[in-house]
Amino acid sequence: MADGSDTTLTTEQDVEQAPNGLVAGIKSFAAGHGGAKAVIEYVGKRGARIVLVGSDGAWADQFADDTVVARQACAKAGVTVENAWERELMDQMRPSNDLWRSMARRTMAR
Repeated sequence: MADGSDTTLTTEQDVEQAPNGLVAGIKSFAAGHGGAKAVIEYVGKRGARIVLVGSDGAWADQFADDTVVARQACAKAGVTVENAWERELMDQMRPSNDLWRSMARRTMAR
């Protein structure tokens, strides 16, 4: 084919970039908790949930448009993404007393 042919197939796709606010939020959490690991969960049309677990046991979550954006954001923030909820990661989590109280209210309300 000649140079500049419009019949050449390309594999490049427009991949949505991770928003700076999302990356900044992940970096901020990791810096405030001595580092962090992440687990990305697909939540349907809503996108992807990034659950961050700090080295000190604190945890938080962020939402991204999809799992690709979530992985990009974690990579830019320097946070390791775990493939699944491993026992060691779950044992590291320390829920706050407020969370325990809110879960108890939900159970009793049923």
